[in-house]
Amino acid sequence: MTSQAPEVSTELTPRRVIAFFIMVFGMFMAILDIQIVSASLPDIQAGLGASSDEISWVQTSYLIAEVIMIPLSGFLARMMSTRVLFTIAAAGFTCASFMCATSTTITEMIIWRALQGFLGGGMIPSVFAAAFTIFPPAKRNVVSPLIGLIATLAPTVGPTVGGYLSHTMSWHWLFLVNVIPGIGVAIGAWMLIDFDRPNWKLFDRFDWWGLGALAAFLGAMEFVLEEGPSNDWFDDHMVAIMTLVMVVGGVVTFWRAFTRDEPLVDFSAFRDANFAVGSVFSFTMGIGLYGLTYLYPLYLASIRGYDSLMIGQTVFISGLAMFLSAPVVGMLSSKVDLRIILLVGFLGFASSTWMLTGMTAEWDFAELLWPQIIRGASLMLCMVPINNLALGTLPADKMKGASGLYNLMRNLGGAVGLAVINTLLTDRSSLHSARLSEALNWTNDEAVRQLEMLAANASARGLDGEMTALQQMAGRVLAQATVMSFIDVFYLITGLFAGLAFAALLMKPPAKGGAAEAH
Repeated sequence: MTSQAPEVSTELTPRRVIAFFIMVFGMFMAILDIQIVSASLPDIQAGLGASSDEISWVQTSYLIAEVIMIPLSGFLARMMSTRVLFTIAAAGFTCASFMCATSTTITEMIIWRALQGFLGGGMIPSVFAAAFTIFPPAKRNVVSPLIGLIATLAPTVGPTVGGYLSHTMSWHWLFLVNVIPGIGVAIGAWMLIDFDRPNWKLFDRFDWWGLGALAAFLGAMEFVLEEGPSNDWFDDHMVAIMTLVMVVGGVVTFWRAFTRDEPLVDFSAFRDANFAVGSVFSFTMGIGLYGLTYLYPLYLASIRGYDSLMIGQTVFISGLAMFLSAPVVGMLSSKVDLRIILLVGFLGFASSTWMLTGMTAEWDFAELLWPQIIRGASLMLCMVPINNLALGTLPADKMKGASGLYNLMRNLGGAVGLAVINTLLTDRSSLHSARLSEALNWTNDEAVRQLEMLAANASARGLDGEMTALQQMAGRVLAQATVMSFIDVFYLITGLFAGLAFAALLMKPPAKGGAAEAH
């Protein structure tokens, strides 16, 4: 198999450390932009005059394009070098961000948002590959908490940052905020990154058919997972067609990957047991990370009636817990078996969602405080060991492709998790609503008493007492059914994390010398 030209040197210089931190900042921007628009979609919808069906594509187009680029980035980094790929990705991401801010129609926004996601996806795996290539094992206890913090903190604080920007300025600043930092990242990457050299001969062996199959497979999968829950899955013709595209694209992708000398996506890293098990953990982490980042704001908006700024102020606690626990986890990872830390992290995450199973429609900041703190600290306890265990035993020549697959697994976990969560919320809410409605009849003394009380209050305000009372009771039933469906999802996530926790013991700790140091 044709491999990349050897690295310039293996020495860890101040220049490389600065270059790495510039890359980390670029990764932060790319991951932040996954969620930064989530709390501000109504503002963008109003600004562009988009329909409710169209506005969801501001998020979906970014995710589809990003998920295609992430596994492709490994091959591109070997062909172009990390320096060229990261510079192009950062500069293009910055330009696309500016064009998003200047969009006047929803079509323009979707096109630029897709380009933004595609180029952002080129930055994320490069940081993981660089961390495990240029830093010796002794330094990874400092570096791994940093990239773990960015990978988990950015999507967590995304709604907070987005809500603040759109509330205090305008939705345009969701994208304009990337421009000046993005220019700095692009210039810094071009001037300082010197980790490797390009191997332009790989361009002659670029698998264009493989690229088409990969785009069809992952793009269609993301579409199906995003649109399926809200369109009754296969009852919708487009979802059914895209499922067929996904299956065909997947078959061709794997066939090309296993039959070509120079595959576009190299799956050989999965032969490493640590990487294979670590990828399962990464997938599960995606479910927990993106699932809870979605569920908290949804509960606060639909049940508590919070606006985007109030939601951001409430869910910021998780991000703060991550930030404060990152250095502690870094110190622990040099003294405690990584598998034990991972085990504790997954059990901690399970306990945080278990606490949420007692949720009521009255829960507020105080009730959500400790579940959020435990969740934030547990995410760091999970992320750092997974990074080190999954990537720490791989040789350097596998690192670029493997880091793309590793990050892809986390994103796919998020996509699958959100699809399952949305489906469960819809189905279970309907079930609970029907059961609660059955219990509310004229033979139920408490229900009759409540209705009479509501009717009396409405009549005192000069309203139609009976009609208003029935409407308010229906609202209560819907809210209670929605909360009960949230609880069902929390039970499921608790079981998933608690059940998988002990699989951490199947992994082996990286050797002190670090396989990844061999060049």
